[in-house]
Amino acid sequence: MFDDTPKTMGTILTEIRSHMQDYSVAAYIVPSVDAHNTEYISQHDRRLQYVTNFTGSAGTAIITLDKALLWTDSRYHLQAENQLDSSHWTLMKEGVSGVLTRDQWLLENLPSGYQVGTDPFLIASTEFERLGAVLAAGGHRLVTLERNPVDIVWNNRPAQTSGDLIRLDIKFSGKRSSDKITAIRETLDTHKATAIVINGLDEIAWLLNLRGTDIRYNPVFFAYVIVSKSEIILFTNPDRINETIQEHFREEGISVVVRDYGDILDGIETQAESDGKLIVATSCSQAIYSKVPADKRTQMYSVLATMKAVKNSVEAEGMRKAHVRDGAAVVRYLHWLEENVDSENITELSGAAKLREFRSMQENFVDLSFTAISAFGPNGAIVHYSPNEETDALITRDSIYLIDSGGQYYDGTTDITRSVHMGEPNVFQKEAFTRVLKGFLSLGSAVFPTKTSGTFFDAMARRSLWDVGLDYGHGTGHGIGSFLGVHEYPPSIVSSTSSPGNQGLQENMFTSNEPGYYEANQFGIRLEDIVQVVKANVAHDFGGRGALTFYTNTVAPLQTKLMDVALMSEHEVQLVNRYHERVLREVGPLLLEQKAEDAYVWLGKQTQPIVKS
Repeated sequence: MFDDTPKTMGTILTEIRSHMQDYSVAAYIVPSVDAHNTEYISQHDRRLQYVTNFTGSAGTAIITLDKALLWTDSRYHLQAENQLDSSHWTLMKEGVSGVLTRDQWLLENLPSGYQVGTDPFLIASTEFERLGAVLAAGGHRLVTLERNPVDIVWNNRPAQTSGDLIRLDIKFSGKRSSDKITAIRETLDTHKATAIVINGLDEIAWLLNLRGTDIRYNPVFFAYVIVSKSEIILFTNPDRINETIQEHFREEGISVVVRDYGDILDGIETQAESDGKLIVATSCSQAIYSKVPADKRTQMYSVLATMKAVKNSVEAEGMRKAHVRDGAAVVRYLHWLEENVDSENITELSGAAKLREFRSMQENFVDLSFTAISAFGPNGAIVHYSPNEETDALITRDSIYLIDSGGQYYDGTTDITRSVHMGEPNVFQKEAFTRVLKGFLSLGSAVFPTKTSGTFFDAMARRSLWDVGLDYGHGTGHGIGSFLGVHEYPPSIVSSTSSPGNQGLQENMFTSNEPGYYEANQFGIRLEDIVQVVKANVAHDFGGRGALTFYTNTVAPLQTKLMDVALMSEHEVQLVNRYHERVLREVGPLLLEQKAEDAYVWLGKQTQPIVKS
C-alpha cells in the first residue's frame, strides 16, 4: 500500500543520497526553477522547498553524501536563516565576503574525478556548458541523470496542474496571433532557420493570446511550441484544447497541431530530421538543447521575450488603465488601515486579505500577481518576506509597514510597493526613506537615449544612499507583463552589465522603479512604481538616437510624513507635488464612483503639497 506520510528532513536526505550513489554522483544540484526556467513555479515543481523548507523564489541547493548546502542571495538571507534546519543544512549567503560560490565550493570540496549530477530539464543549456567547463578544469564531470532523485523520494508530491485555458480578446491583446507568427517566421528567414522551439510559458501565452491557471498568480499554462514555416505545434495537455479553444485559434487566424506535453523531445527530434536549422533560446533546458544536433542548432536570446517586452498601443493603454483602478484599491486599503489600526487587530495576513478584497472590486480583476509582501517592523527587513501563521505580526503605529503587492487584470499586470508609518517615525527612518525617495524620483524623471543600459539607472537610484554609505541588496527594476508574469525580462535595471535581460531600454517597455533600504531586525523601506518608457519632450535628440523618459503608471500617494524635506531639493519637492496632483486627479473620481467618499477625503489630505522651508 502506498504511504504518502510526510518524511522527515533526515529521511529525505538519506534517501536522496542513496539514489545519488546508484548514479555514482558525489554531489547533486537542486535548483529553484521548473523545466521552463520559470521564477514562480507550481506546487508540483517545488523541489527545492521540499528538500530544504526554504520557500524563497531563488536559491540553489547542493547535496553531497555528507553535506547539504543552500545558496541564496541577499533578498532571502534572513528568510533562509529562519526556515532552514541547521542540523541538516548550511546556509551560504551569496554576496557576503568570504562565502564561497557554488563553483568554488564544489572545486574545493570534491576529490578530483568525481561526478556532479543534475536534472537535464532543470538546468539551462548555457549554465550546463559553463558549469561543466568549470568542473572539468578541476577534474570533475557534470552529468545529467535519467531520473531526478528528489522526484523519486517525494512520496506526497502534488500532481502537475492542467487547468482550463482563458481566451484573451483582441481588445486586450491588441495583436492577433497570426501577426505574431508572421513576425516569427520573418525571424526564421533572417537566421536561415526552418523552425523555432519556444519553451517560455509566458512567451507561449503571449504568442497564442491564451492565458492559464497552472501556476498560482501567473496566468500561464504548461506547454511547449514549435513554429516552423508551415506548422504551429502546441505540446500541452490535449484535453484542454476543446472546441472553444479551437474556435479561438480560428479567430486568431492560426491552425494549431496539438500534441501531448510529454512529447516535446520526440517533436524536436522529428523537426531536426528536416533540412535547415532550429532556433533554441539561451534559456532552454539542457534536455531540449541536447536533442538538437549541433549542426542543426542556432541558439540566441529568446526571440519572443524581446518581442513581447515592447508593448503594443493597446497593451500600453490597458496597463495605464489597470494601474489607475489598482491605485484606487491601494488607496482604499491604506485609508482603511489608518482608520482601523487602533480598533481592530490587523495583522500582516488580514491586512493583505483586505487589500485583495479591494482589488477584487475593480473592473477586469482576475487575481493577484503574487503573494503580497505584507511586512511590519522587523519583517520588512526581509526583502521577499511572505507572512504565514507563525510569523504573522500585528500591524501597529510603532514602526514602518511595507506592503508590496499587485494584481492581474485582463488589461494589465500591476506591482506596487508603499512604505508607511502610522505613528511617529524616528530621525533615521525619515532619512532612510528620503534617500530612497530621492533615488526613486531621480530614476522616474530621467531623460536618456534609446537603448540606455539598465546599469545607468541602477546607479542613479542608489546615489543618495551611497552618499552616506547605505545600499540595498536587490535590483532596481524588472520588466512586467501585460496580464502575464509580474517579472519578465527584458528590460532589467540591475548593477551587472552581463545580466541577459539588460539589453537597453526602448519605447513602450515597462519596468519597475524600486529602490529600498533594509535595517536588519528593525524595518524595511521600499518604494515601487511601474514606469513606461516614452518619448521625451526635450530640445535635442541625442544626435538622432532618440530621447526617452519615463511615464509613471502607478498612481498611489507617497507618505509625506516619512519625508525629511530638508534633504530634498526644490526640484524633488515639485516632482512629489506634481505626482500627487495627478494621483488625486486620476484616482479621486474613481473613488467617488465607488462611493468611497471617506477614502477620497483621506487621499486629498495625503496629496497636499509639501513645502521646502
